[in-house]
Amino acid sequence: MDPGQLGNWVTIHRKLGKVSERPLQDGSKLEQTLCLRGVSFKVKWEVTEHHEPRMTRWEGRGPARSHASTEYRLAENGDGGTHFDYRNEFKAPLGPLGNVASRALVGAVPKREADSSLRKLKALVER
Repeated sequence: MDPGQLGNWVTIHRKLGKVSERPLQDGSKLEQTLCLRGVSFKVKWEVTEHHEPRMTRWEGRGPARSHASTEYRLAENGDGGTHFDYRNEFKAPLGPLGNVASRALVGAVPKREADSSLRKLKALVER
């Protein structure tokens, strides 16, 4: 749940900007630079729900009024380990037309990047 660790596992992460509070809490704000298909862009995130150390939900605003929502949940998995549940939703600007354009431009890249990021996080945690 530490935004300073995003660069260690999020494959599209390029830079962490200002973070209003550490540790995070409801209402915390942070700026992040991401990169997809060679194009860097900034997202301004706000923590909308935070229950340290089990759950955090972030709402983000990106270029052209795009919107993203990300949620991390940690739970015991029953055998002494931890289950990490990750949800990420992206809404392109311009409604259905923007969704079609987004799929044409980035295709399956977001899923591949999410899967790659989760593999990196698993390796990081298991070290």
